Amino acid sequence: MRSPEQIRKAVGAVRLSRRGLLRAGLGGTAATALGGLATGCAVPTGSTGRNMVLWYWDGGLGDTVVKKTEARYDSTVDLQAIKIGGYYRSKLITTMTGRARIPDIAGLKGEDMASYLPNSDQFVDLRTLGADTYKSQYLAWKWEQGIADDGSMIAFPIDCGPVAHLYQYEVFRKAGLPYEPDDVTKELNTWEKYFAAGAQLKKRLPGTFLLTDINGVFDNVVNQGTKRYVDKDRHFIGDQEHVRDAWALSLEAKRQGLLSSLVTGTPDQISATVDGKLPSQLGASWATYDLKSGMAKTKGKWRIAQMPVRPANNGGSFLSITKACREPERAFEIITWMMNAANQAQGYIDAGLFPSTPAAYDLKQLRAPDPFFGGQITTDIFGPAAQRIAVAYNSPYDIALGQPIKDEIKNVGVLGKDPKKAWSDAMSKCRRIAKHLGVSH
Repeated sequence: MRSPEQIRKAVGAVRLSRRGLLRAGLGGTAATALGGLATGCAVPTGSTGRNMVLWYWDGGLGDTVVKKTEARYDSTVDLQAIKIGGYYRSKLITTMTGRARIPDIAGLKGEDMASYLPNSDQFVDLRTLGADTYKSQYLAWKWEQGIADDGSMIAFPIDCGPVAHLYQYEVFRKAGLPYEPDDVTKELNTWEKYFAAGAQLKKRLPGTFLLTDINGVFDNVVNQGTKRYVDKDRHFIGDQEHVRDAWALSLEAKRQGLLSSLVTGTPDQISATVDGKLPSQLGASWATYDLKSGMAKTKGKWRIAQMPVRPANNGGSFLSITKACREPERAFEIITWMMNAANQAQGYIDAGLFPSTPAAYDLKQLRAPDPFFGGQITTDIFGPAAQRIAVAYNSPYDIALGQPIKDEIKNVGVLGKDPKKAWSDAMSKCRRIAKHLGVSH
């Protein structure tokens, strides 16, 4: 254990810069109510250590692990794990900028990480607490996502979201398609072959569609690559070949009539899936949890194979220690225990949080046949997929500059908008937004 002086040097003083938070687009709705949060730090300097607060959202951590952690550290710290409802990021940033009731440990959603990283001075650099000694235990690409441009590590990995091909075994068999997982992986290993399977599916079983909507192609193709919409030098790259290719493949799926007219998550879409009319999904590991909880009637009908070309990632979150925490070493001890291989395996069982620790893939809990997927060991698909994710730079401006393109491809898929007009409109919107954000085009 280091001396108080060493800890102070490692952690540094609290520097809550509202300008910095707003510059990265983190202001959100600053007026968001924080009613009911009677725990946490009453002053900017955090808790006393005996009263340590953890913020997360429903499904962000497995319930079993949270309860075990509270019990494990009960004799040394009163850990209060609080589920925050509503718009989580907005509430966290509102609390940090208000310098009151700041949690000691804060969950950070993966999709928001790019906007937290420019504000690394709001969080403890986990390297100062010994994080590097744990690095080899976690997926390299996932570990890198928690490191800011200045080299500080602000976030410790929770889960990841490797994408795979979830399909209904009997429907594929009836359509004359490959239906055993290994065969689906081998024979539908390109987008062209996947689309051809969709054409055969539609022909053999009229009214059956390969894809729910066009964004299911576009988002996954972009996420398979090593580039997004803005590079490290703050240049807009959403008009480059990797995005154009994703756009073109999406249009091809539309042209071949492989898309349904349904909207994901609606009662009609759920009903069509249960009935086998939408028997194929390119879904992240957490989608298995959604299927089990939302479509229990389909138990035993599903199998999982690798997605075409290579795996993508969709989702996965982190834990951070805020500068308000008075006992960062104790908080780090808690985090590293919560996120060890055994507890990550339990998180997958409880909440579909696929481990970012490869050692978990060989544990007994994740080697059990899953009856929902016909007795398949799903880790044999998601584990290798997680280890093959391409490393991509995530810019804090990706969301703002990717959204116009996603909106316009959706207009093509749903409204039938002319693709050339849609692309032109998307690029015009991106130019305006880039100029506003100071991103070169």
